[in-house]
Amino acid sequence: MTNERYKVVGLGEILWDMLPNGKQLGGAPANFAYISTLLGAEGIVASRVGSDSLGNEALQQLAALGVTTGFVQSDTVHPTGTVQVEVDHAGQPKFEIAEGVAWDFLEWTPDWQKLAEQADATCFGSLAQRALASRATIRQFLGAARKEAVRVFDVNLRQAFFSQEVLVESMKVADIVKLNHEELPRIMQVFGLEHRDEIAAADSLMELHHLKLICVTRGCRGSLLIRQQGLNEHPGYRIRVADAIGAGDAFTAGLVHEYLRGSSLPEMNETANRVGAWVASRLGAMPSPGERRIRNEMVRIG
Repeated sequence: MTNERYKVVGLGEILWDMLPNGKQLGGAPANFAYISTLLGAEGIVASRVGSDSLGNEALQQLAALGVTTGFVQSDTVHPTGTVQVEVDHAGQPKFEIAEGVAWDFLEWTPDWQKLAEQADATCFGSLAQRALASRATIRQFLGAARKEAVRVFDVNLRQAFFSQEVLVESMKVADIVKLNHEELPRIMQVFGLEHRDEIAAADSLMELHHLKLICVTRGCRGSLLIRQQGLNEHPGYRIRVADAIGAGDAFTAGLVHEYLRGSSLPEMNETANRVGAWVASRLGAMPSPGERRIRNEMVRIG
């Protein structure tokens, strides 16, 4: 174990989730960076917002939460991203994502080049690659990262904003792939592979794309982690779900936190599930532990 403060980047979208009870700041990369910050990393968002009131508010809120915002670009043409969100009786969200927004136009800059070269881990998804401009920039960022830096592909199959090409190319450059139990059979179908069960499917993806670790989240049923040296299954925690928005991103932050420290599969799974459960038990994707540290909050889970 090390107390080194790692530089961890959430690369992709920042957006506002427009919920029935008001708006909440979100976007998987921003959620990931925030939880990484709570866990002790330097959490950095590399994204783009509009030069509008929503963009200004997003930057102010992230800065107040301790997230580094110096790599969030400002767009004078396109608006800050928004998502209309409906939450069902089980706390599960459904999304309607606005198109042609600022994070569809990520630009490759000298500042981003330096950030890519310094990052210890970068988490990126499929959603932010729906537009050609941002897809090209994300690939440049990952290509500029050090060989030993960890590249995490967090699959997020939203609406029709993904393709076989994006999924294949993203897995090719990733060290870790994280997806949920509903996305796994869909991806196997897109790749033309047989889906017998989760373990066999994960093994197939790992071998095909030479991955170091693959994670399948199972909602309230925990998660499966697989690498070449073995696998680990975690049953998850029984909690009262406030809403599940951002819980998967928190899980990824917990996973990366332990992976960077060389932890075992059970240790990775334990921390990731605890962090994810903590976020799911709170409203919004970026809850505050208040005066308590997040580790004290997580002890109360389970």
